[in-house]
Amino acid sequence: MKKIIFAFTIASALLGCKTASSVASSSIKENVQVAINLNDIKDDKVMITINAPSISTDEITYHIPKTVPGTYSEDNYGRFIEDLKAYDKKGNLLEVKKLDTNSWSILKAKSLVKLTYLVNDSFDTEKGTQFGKDDVFSPAGSNIDAGKNIMLNTHCFVGYFTNFMSNPYKVTIAHPAGLWGATSMTDIDESNTSDVYVTSRYAELVENPIMYSKPDHTSFVVDGMEINIAVYSPSGKVTAESITPEMKTMMTAQKHFLGKINTTKKYSVLLYLSTMTDNDAKGFGALEHPTATTVVLPEVMPKDELVKSMMDVVSHEFFHIVTPLSIHSKEIQFFDYNDPKMSEHLWMYEGVTEYFANLFQINQGLITEEDFYNRLSDQIERANAMNDTMSFTTMSANVLKEPYKDQYINVYQKGSLIGMCIDIIIREKSNGQKGILDLMQKLSNEYGVSKPFNDDELFAKITELTYPEVGDFLKTYVAGTTPIPYKTYFEKVGLTLSSEKTPANVFLKGKTPYITVNPQTKEIVIIPQIELNDFFTSLNLKGDDILMAINGNTYTLDNIYDMLTESQKWKENDPITIKIKRNGLEQIINGKVKLPYEEKDVLKATDSTKNTLKEAWLKG
Repeated sequence: MKKIIFAFTIASALLGCKTASSVASSSIKENVQVAINLNDIKDDKVMITINAPSISTDEITYHIPKTVPGTYSEDNYGRFIEDLKAYDKKGNLLEVKKLDTNSWSILKAKSLVKLTYLVNDSFDTEKGTQFGKDDVFSPAGSNIDAGKNIMLNTHCFVGYFTNFMSNPYKVTIAHPAGLWGATSMTDIDESNTSDVYVTSRYAELVENPIMYSKPDHTSFVVDGMEINIAVYSPSGKVTAESITPEMKTMMTAQKHFLGKINTTKKYSVLLYLSTMTDNDAKGFGALEHPTATTVVLPEVMPKDELVKSMMDVVSHEFFHIVTPLSIHSKEIQFFDYNDPKMSEHLWMYEGVTEYFANLFQINQGLITEEDFYNRLSDQIERANAMNDTMSFTTMSANVLKEPYKDQYINVYQKGSLIGMCIDIIIREKSNGQKGILDLMQKLSNEYGVSKPFNDDELFAKITELTYPEVGDFLKTYVAGTTPIPYKTYFEKVGLTLSSEKTPANVFLKGKTPYITVNPQTKEIVIIPQIELNDFFTSLNLKGDDILMAINGNTYTLDNIYDMLTESQKWKENDPITIKIKRNGLEQIINGKVKLPYEEKDVLKATDSTKNTLKEAWLKG
């Protein structure tokens, strides 16, 4: 999973299973048959029918997940289930007891034939102007907009009976002919109004999202992998065809970077673009699956910003095919959706994945060295703002509870830097011949999709496959509480980390914005009663001023990303004209741009004697 936190900080702020035991009745596992009706949607609710397998106990529990792999949060998807009923073969109702938010116990279960219930969508619950801490992360959630779009993350709609998770699932989805389901699963029904999918077990179903909408998709093949791009853009502003060239370039580079480590045959990218209205998605980012990624971004983003964000988040999710999908612990292999036990190794699952998402871009020539160094220094700055003495393995194993859950975001910062340091150690010890990608290849060969490792044995295995220095690093800086001395590792590849005054964001200080929007009028307003930076004070802009236009371009909520993008191009003393409304009166302000500045760590190559190792690190 990758949440878009920093790229969208301004916009977000502006828009301001262990119960009764049961076993199957025969050694041949029956299908759990599921019917999903997308034709008769009422009040944004979808009817689900579950035809139960034969049950040999008097009581059985049906579960909807509390959490799913990749989210690292307890989201309680059962809260979106309504009116669950159980029936025998004569159509008589059986007694159902709700055990908790996500679990229902069915009595007289031997006579159970089917369940029915309604599913509400999570996007509608993302009320207000920004993503809330109790909201379901949008790429892991659901949207139900009859006749337009159904974001069908299967765990939001379909659950499992206790001890029947390993049974095959057969899912039949009835839908309007005008809606097409984008997924990596194979539809075995040729009808254009019914899709049928079969999975070997519940976990496989959960890992296969489907997005129904008016057909807008492209496909291409890279080194034997079929890649599908599907887009839902409410206004039609963005099409799959419009972003495919950049996606093909990126994913071709990723495949070349991974080499033989990747054997996935089909991969789907499902992009949902949000209107950002009161009842639409606001949790921007992506969620990985073995053969798919769900992505949610704002539709108002300019195309170049959208493509850049897609490259960052999709590249991260795509690299999850390495870990945790091919290299993972027993906690992931045997994931308990309602009583999850978390692995100690988020530094690898998310951190190394994020490191690869940046490293491959410099390795394959998609970004410059300066861009790469800036990303590393930004990660250090953000990591330093977190608890730098908290054991990363302890945080990971306890990530669902306080105080550890608040540190989760650090997996994308310090976790990535952990991967970088290990990479540099391996490069140094192997005289540039090997790196962390070689380690991941060896781990993939050692374990693979079907063979999990024991959490407490991974460090020893990594040390065995690499060098004692890697093991010492893991014990000291990952399991231990000692902050990482980044400068030591940068020096090995000829880089220096030093502090410089650099231009800061005009409209943002840290995570705190200087502007907001009025959701009723869509006007952009300077936040009152806060200390404004030099940009605002030099132009005599004040709190409660409405920013109507800048340099002749009119701005509102609808195109605020254009304004934010343009502001990043401003230089010191550039002429600027701003049209504002103050106390109901319009006025024009002419002046020059005075940028705010901040002290920031900057990473630069300074020791040319280390160029050979540096080049092996970046290009090897």
